Amino acid sequence: MSDGEKNLDLSKLVTVAERADELSASVVVSVLEDAGIRAVATGGFTSGFRAEAPGMVKIKTFEQDADRARQVIAEIKMDPPVFDD
Repeated sequence: MSDGEKNLDLSKLVTVAERADELSASVVVSVLEDAGIRAVATGGFTSGFRAEAPGMVKIKTFEQDADRARQVIAEIKMDPPVFDD
């Protein structure tokens, strides 16, 4: 096992964002991956349940990438584009 593999074994995943549905979470994961940050969305199966406290889809990255991931997420514009006629 290489040192890089050992470091990954010791890495901890942390939640850097939450979204209400799998589609929104997938967009965030894709943006993070485009920025070179490995990310995963968890909790998609339970996010659709409608109980007193609906579930959220969590976006997780390795702990050492969390700050950078949060910066990338903060830069995402979720507003629809404005078209001039």
